[in-house]
Amino acid sequence: MTKIKGRGDGPGGRNEHYDIGNRKNVPRRNVVAEIKRGEHPGAHVVTINDREYARDNPDGSERDNVNRDK
Repeated sequence: MTKIKGRGDGPGGRNEHYDIGNRKNVPRRNVVAEIKRGEHPGAHVVTINDREYARDNPDGSERDNVNRDK
């Protein structure tokens, strides 16, 4: 499974774009739509301040989190 990595490129460090494997700078709305279609079974969508973001499903590991240290 390809991991989703947040770029932290928006105001306050929000993820406006993500890297997914070899795909770089994928807009947040595209990633959210892919997750909703079931294309990334290890991730889910959260809504924060009326914006939807990608999050990894909990598994007890920090190394594969969307917002892991770069």
